[in-house]
Amino acid sequence: MAVTITKQAEAYLEALAKALEIPSARYEQAEKSYKSLGDWLHRDASSVRDHDPDIFVQGSFRLGTVIRPISDDEEYDVDCACSLTSLSKSDLSQHDLKDMLGEEIKLYRDSKGIKKPVHEGRRCWRLEYADGAQFHMDIVPCIPNAEDQRLLLEARSLDATYADTAIAITDNEVAAYDVITDDWPRSNPRGYAEWFKSRMGDVFLRRRQQILEEVRAEGVTASVEDIPTYRVRTPLQSAIMILKRHRDTMFADDPTDKPISIIISSLAAHAYQGEETIGYALLSILNRMEEAIEHDGTKYVIKNQTDALENFADKWEEHPERASAFFEWLKQAREDFSAASRLVEHRRMSTVLADRMGRHLTDQVSDAALQPTQPGSPGLVKAAGVASAASAPSVSFADAPRTPKKPDGFA
Repeated sequence: MAVTITKQAEAYLEALAKALEIPSARYEQAEKSYKSLGDWLHRDASSVRDHDPDIFVQGSFRLGTVIRPISDDEEYDVDCACSLTSLSKSDLSQHDLKDMLGEEIKLYRDSKGIKKPVHEGRRCWRLEYADGAQFHMDIVPCIPNAEDQRLLLEARSLDATYADTAIAITDNEVAAYDVITDDWPRSNPRGYAEWFKSRMGDVFLRRRQQILEEVRAEGVTASVEDIPTYRVRTPLQSAIMILKRHRDTMFADDPTDKPISIIISSLAAHAYQGEETIGYALLSILNRMEEAIEHDGTKYVIKNQTDALENFADKWEEHPERASAFFEWLKQAREDFSAASRLVEHRRMSTVLADRMGRHLTDQVSDAALQPTQPGSPGLVKAAGVASAASAPSVSFADAPRTPKKPDGFA
């Protein structure tokens, strides 16, 4: 069936995604901040210098899916990891690693005149910058875990493609926190980012190349590897940004049960099939979003593609209300964006989406300088003119939730 979306709705969703983007200066600020901490850890007097510290950004800043806070009172959360790369799990406990890095972070805070104290979280240390900066940085202490991760996955005949960048992290709520053991919590933010980039496919590669050519045209010597992911805006990234704001607004009064970003990002990346525009990507993703949700007869499973033993939906078993909240949100998002995609007036689109995206944002978008439709021009853009027939989404959303498939490897 041919899929249609009004070109006005497509333009509106493009403008909506643009309005959610954070300024490039925010990305540069985050990059400058964690690199500054990295320089501190490598200084001559550093107590961790000999352990070859490697600090890198992770999460939405790495994926390029950060959105503007709903209000000026909210802060950007810059997630980083710091690996002491010459250490292993046989050298120290999680507690030892966290304290070792924490002491240096506290000294860094003092050296920079940061007034707010360093806060210890369950897995990280938090640096609170000045109020005007409007962001804080969470630093997760970690050590390399590539060899153990590869052995763990291969022993179970699971995909170990991304094992080389695996890390072991600290968590002060686990039983083995204070003892030297091989049993550490696992993570792989670099591997996840590579998988996410692979899901953007040729769209990402083409758009990154375009940015490179623009940079070179300005006289800057650069290679394609110098273009960070956050500089490239693909329909997948934009669709995730829109969905995250829809989620934030819908669950503004219920932050405990709101669907977590890693689930939204993972399911969206699974569902994305290379659509070239934001509108088609968004509708396509919403239509296929349940395809990567499995059920083993007891619990929901959303696999981490870099570690198939990790279940992003693990909290749903203990808190079934969170699973219900996710499916409620998905149903609402389908209804809202399906309705908006059929409209031709920006004001009506804003009316449909205001309650779920925030009236201030939707008014801002509808007031933006969007090109008006020329008299006599067609109101609908055929899918074939924008995306391939193979990747065109169906905008007919069933009322009944689908039954997730049983995953391989479960009885």
